[in-house]
Amino acid sequence: MDNKSNEITAIPKLLSRLNIAGSVVTVDAMGCQKRIAQQIIQQGGDYVLSQKGNQGNLHEDVATYFTSQLSPEAAMVTVDGGHGRIETRTICVTDEIAWLKERHAWAGLQSIIAVTATRESENRITGETRYFISSLSANNPAKLEHAVRAHWAIENNLHWVLDIAFDEDGNRTRKGHSAANLATIRHIALNLINKEKISKIGVKIKRLKAGWDNDYLLRIIGVI
Repeated sequence: MDNKSNEITAIPKLLSRLNIAGSVVTVDAMGCQKRIAQQIIQQGGDYVLSQKGNQGNLHEDVATYFTSQLSPEAAMVTVDGGHGRIETRTICVTDEIAWLKERHAWAGLQSIIAVTATRESENRITGETRYFISSLSANNPAKLEHAVRAHWAIENNLHWVLDIAFDEDGNRTRKGHSAANLATIRHIALNLINKEKISKIGVKIKRLKAGWDNDYLLRIIGVI
């Protein structure tokens, strides 16, 4: 089963059930599809869509612009701390994209965004830059930054929980589809653990308790 195709198919169905008029919809790179952008606009919403290489040379065009001398100066810089690390985010945004619209026809496209995140924790410094397209104006970089940060926070919080409770970063399984399969199992396990509301303990302790106590394990998986 192609999980990526399933996700692309599921997003329009989910959107059709939601009232997104006046809202900003953020979608990761897998959902960066022209028909999804068009549906969001048709339903009265706005979008901020993450970019990767799944839309031809769109990502390359956006990345090339922001790494060239034409790139605008940073519109905002924010600093956050948590989970033993400091994260600095720099956002650049522009609506001078007539050249891009000529090359790529996207419903409602108004601006492109580059967000560089630098994370510092103990003896390690890492950084990455993500690119986005948006139907929002570049005149309000704070709104764009908020949309990107909210989307990023969901990914980061999930990653942090999976790393702490399941040691996901320490797993070195790589053969065949094993890494994707184990990731799916961890997500299922996390969802089941989060549904158990009786025990007022953390996810990691719930997981350990399920390994020690068969009755609690059965409660987690919904048998009792």
